[in-house]
Amino acid sequence: MATAENRARVACPDCGLVQRLPVVRRRHIAECRRCARLLAGPSTGRVDAPLAFALATLLLLVPASVEPLLSVASHGAERICWLWSGIAGLWHEGFEVLALIVAAFSLAFPFLYLAALIAVLAALRLGQHRHLGPAFRWIMRVRPWMMIEIFLVGCFVAYSRLRLVVGVHVLAGGWSLMAATLALLLALTQLDERTVWEALPLRQRRAHASRRAHEPGNQGRAIACTVCELLVDGAHAGEACPRCGAALHDRKPYAFTITAALVVAGFMLYVPANALPVLTLVSFGHEQSNTIITGVLELIHNRLWPLALIVFLASIVVPLMKLCGLTWMLLATLQGSPRALVARTRFFRVIDTVGSWSNIDVFVASVLVALLQFGAIAQARAGAGLTAFAAVVIITMIATRTFDTRLMWDAPRE
Repeated sequence: MATAENRARVACPDCGLVQRLPVVRRRHIAECRRCARLLAGPSTGRVDAPLAFALATLLLLVPASVEPLLSVASHGAERICWLWSGIAGLWHEGFEVLALIVAAFSLAFPFLYLAALIAVLAALRLGQHRHLGPAFRWIMRVRPWMMIEIFLVGCFVAYSRLRLVVGVHVLAGGWSLMAATLALLLALTQLDERTVWEALPLRQRRAHASRRAHEPGNQGRAIACTVCELLVDGAHAGEACPRCGAALHDRKPYAFTITAALVVAGFMLYVPANALPVLTLVSFGHEQSNTIITGVLELIHNRLWPLALIVFLASIVVPLMKLCGLTWMLLATLQGSPRALVARTRFFRVIDTVGSWSNIDVFVASVLVALLQFGAIAQARAGAGLTAFAAVVIITMIATRTFDTRLMWDAPRE
């Protein structure tokens, strides 16, 4: 048993319960005693392993970015696809916003995330702690938008669809992308956020307190930073967190209102995203416009059942599940309902984790647009539904970032 001296007080980021965290031994975990949120896992205390895997990922991602991923041959003609080919293809067709989204998710954010993560972990390994708090805060914010693994699955879906009609070959960049994705997944399983946060020192506070420090409700009350989870006296509400630099708030500001607005916008865009064509295929002058559901039916028709299931779940079920789930949570919070609080909290963790996987269809379309460009023989063009679908995915991802699950636990007491 851990003694009181070697325990740390933490506030669960999901339900807000303040509790003491025992020293977690190797291969053990610590969970919140109220909502079962993982507070410390088997990777707690490790820095060398995630640093090594992150460095390997960055080194493998370089050839994946400069070497060709796939090649397609049809009727004596050949097309080669690089990591940036889909971005150029979407831009050329007039889908500049989609091109920027694909560029950010598959190129810019991965390199930014890995470079910054390696810098922070290396600095910790060398005992240098200055200015790492704000840097790691931005690293954690970029993480949901870095989608190497999702882009790889999109490439695999595109590869499976193409090989039914043309010859497709995986090139050096494709193999490098697979290796980089495997190294990234290993790095993420070994990275423990709490280990990094607890290794960072606290900055000295200014002598004067903010105006909110003198409010009666802020006296003698501890609040947890919404980013690094540091417990701070309520008198410092509104100031910068001494560890990560984020503004200290008891709960995320305007979380309910912003999330509700985003959910309404998501429902409005969900209909055109599924009704309008996301991809148009041209074969010997014959055009075939595919919506998301017709793309799934095509995979089923070609006996690609596992891929059809993946696309159906990621592109149709997950966005709707996120919108309906957030609606349920907002209404329950508004009513102050104490029912199924643990179930709601666990369900939120699920939709928050799987939300970014809905981008598979966007990446599939970008790869097909890059490869299928053989004039009147075979051609792929992006459709208006793809823009609406990408907007739904981004809106729902932002909605899960803005919502504060602790509001659900506060509402019954209020």
